[in-house]
Amino acid sequence: MKLTILVDNNTIIDRYYLGEPGFSCLLESNGTRILFDTGYSGIFLDNAAALGLDLATVDAVVISHGHDDHTGGLRHLLARDTTAASGRQHAGLPLLVAHPRAFDPKRYGSLSIGSPVALDELAGHFEPRLSGEPLDLGGGFVFLGEIPRQGSIEGATPIGETDRPGGTIPDLLPDDTAIAWKGSEGVVVITGCSHAGIVNIVEHAVRVCGDDRVVDIVGGFHLLGATDERLGFTASRLGALNPRSLHPCHCTDFAARMSLAASLPVSEVGVGLELEYR
Repeated sequence: MKLTILVDNNTIIDRYYLGEPGFSCLLESNGTRILFDTGYSGIFLDNAAALGLDLATVDAVVISHGHDDHTGGLRHLLARDTTAASGRQHAGLPLLVAHPRAFDPKRYGSLSIGSPVALDELAGHFEPRLSGEPLDLGGGFVFLGEIPRQGSIEGATPIGETDRPGGTIPDLLPDDTAIAWKGSEGVVVITGCSHAGIVNIVEHAVRVCGDDRVVDIVGGFHLLGATDERLGFTASRLGALNPRSLHPCHCTDFAARMSLAASLPVSEVGVGLELEYR
């Protein structure tokens, strides 16, 4: 499997790509191509073009959750019509895979922080596949569906508000999810922001894949200003899984990366990074 970072807060020196506070990556395995998140703007398209990557041939766009730093690029994706079916591996429209709550309105105070594109507009360009359950995406990829929240140290703090039939409620982001890829050497977990908790996500991926060999964890760990208790919990539980590598980025601050690196194999991340797994 090949993973290419298209959007991150950081860029790799001497590569000259664009960065922003968001996340997007391209996943490729055994003929299956998945665009995971789209960042905040259209720079994922510019970076993909600079890298020589054709996003017109993706089989699916997978959304980790409904915040605009992961869905903002959808507007630009539609404007450039990169999801045209011609040239794709399979006939028909590409899939749009997300949790059923991913396109709910999301607000933080007076700011709208949800997807700038409504699901009904996207449905004209994609085949929506909304699921709270794990989905086999082909090529060894599994959409993890809704992540079980274990305990109170992760995934228990709301971010803003959302509208539900009974009224406006604090948003605990039940739509936050991730992708796992199972190869011959074990499982790679790719996450957007980990609002559900990075430990909850990785332990769920291990259960879904039926394989406790964790090769790598790539993406946002949502460890911004994390307490020593939270960092210790994360290091201990991830350490018990003995991952070969960690690539925390986006919403993981320097202090958190340094703390994890004291006991775990933390590696650098930036736009243009290419990783390969077997």
